[in-house]
Amino acid sequence: MTKIKNTFYFILVALMALVVSLSNYLVQFPIKYAELQNVLTYGAFTYPIAFLITDLANRRYGKTTARKIVYVGFVLGISLTLLFSTDFSNLISKRIAIGSGAAFLIAQLFDVHIFHKLRKKVWFIAPLASSLIASSIDTFLFFSISFYGTGINWVTLSFGDLIVKIFVALVMLIPFRIFISNIKEVSSPEKKLNA
Repeated sequence: MTKIKNTFYFILVALMALVVSLSNYLVQFPIKYAELQNVLTYGAFTYPIAFLITDLANRRYGKTTARKIVYVGFVLGISLTLLFSTDFSNLISKRIAIGSGAAFLIAQLFDVHIFHKLRKKVWFIAPLASSLIASSIDTFLFFSISFYGTGINWVTLSFGDLIVKIFVALVMLIPFRIFISNIKEVSSPEKKLNA
């Protein structure tokens, strides 16, 4: 049983690192269709999956392990971002890495806390409320740190990004419901990974 618990844990960690890395890469590319280049980047579609991962970890293992997944995902995701998508000769690229790290860590920890507080409510309340609040925090921290004072219209981009994140958060309720129907919570009072 412990092997299954550990496997799911490592899958969540790997997915978190992948989502963070992919989103940090994709945020550099505006969507150039239907005049959306000034309001939306491709990263807006992938990043909300990080909240699904955190919420599944929180539901399965509890807030302590969910935080561990956030920390490990943060280190792996930022490391991959620095290695593969940061142009150190470009100030905006460096600011994206810094903004991503700060926004990710703060928003994900808010998500874990809010989800934990609401976990006993109707099944969709915790993931929806935590994702919406954390997405708002993440969006405005990331865009202000990454693009403030650069001439890029970061306020408009952040609102476009947030609208997509809200939409994706709503869509992510479907896989969340499917997954929680198929995973059991760790039964220990503290919900530790190896309990």
